[in-house]
Amino acid sequence: MTQAAPAGLDATLTAIADPTRRAILGRLSRGEARVTELARPFPISLNSVSKHIRVLEQARLVTRRKAGRDHFIAFNPAPLGEVNSWIERQCAFWTGALDDLEAALLAEKDIHDE
Repeated sequence: MTQAAPAGLDATLTAIADPTRRAILGRLSRGEARVTELARPFPISLNSVSKHIRVLEQARLVTRRKAGRDHFIAFNPAPLGEVNSWIERQCAFWTGALDDLEAALLAEKDIHDE
């Protein structure tokens, strides 16, 4: 049986499921940015971009720093590492399970071929 997923995994996967949020993370991978700068390339309102940023904050994928009236957003890759670890565990489990199934089927075939 596979292990339970970390508590934040659902929030992280939900956050990265949206192409706008992935684009925001892509921009932030080059360095922190003002919310208004992040909103500029999108054909949606600043309010809509702010909602996307809040989803990313809830998933801990970004952090916010305030300097006067400006809000700066920075990328936090740690939750993606948790997703990667979970995926690696799933791959290891299923690779092992499928290898065991293949061995059992080959053994069964060998028995019937004799």
